[in-house]
Amino acid sequence: MNKIAITAMTVLLITSNIFSQTNNKLKDTVSVKSQFEYLMDNSNTLQDYKVVRTSRLVKLKSNVLDSISASKKKLLANASVMNSQKILIDSLNIKLAAADTMITELRSEKESISLFGIQFEKTVFKTMFFLIVVGLIGALLFFITKFKQSNIITTQCKLASKQTEEEFAIYREKALEREQKAMRRLQDELNKQKKE
Repeated sequence: MNKIAITAMTVLLITSNIFSQTNNKLKDTVSVKSQFEYLMDNSNTLQDYKVVRTSRLVKLKSNVLDSISASKKKLLANASVMNSQKILIDSLNIKLAAADTMITELRSEKESISLFGIQFEKTVFKTMFFLIVVGLIGALLFFITKFKQSNIITTQCKLASKQTEEEFAIYREKALEREQKAMRRLQDELNKQKKE
């Protein structure tokens, strides 16, 4: 039973300490509205008027003035923060616009190719390059076939020239033989005529 009584007494003392500290703190740390209510509740009534202690009224006045000056300081601080944030936002918007412009330029550069100082879209350049490559391949094939045809004609001409030279050599030999025979006959005839 003693333990219960001691525990109850301890709890009562702690709660009374807590409540007394709360009432003292209400005067300095609570909102102005709560301070006015506390002042009205703790003031005496005299013929429909409230009698307020001057010390409490002075304390309330100083608390209100402190709250107003703190609010003004907060407003000024918030205004300066807002101005600095506005300046920061403006500079970031300028940087964003510059970055957007740069991105647009980079995309257009990426989408186009410069050749001899002239910008071409990639699709146009690819098509033009493809047509040039196809044209060059076609020209190469054309020249290869012409070269082969010319080579065949040249080899045929060389072969024909060789055959002609051989035929000419044979003809020359035969003509030389005929001429020699004709010269022998002539000489024989001349010798016969001289003898006669």
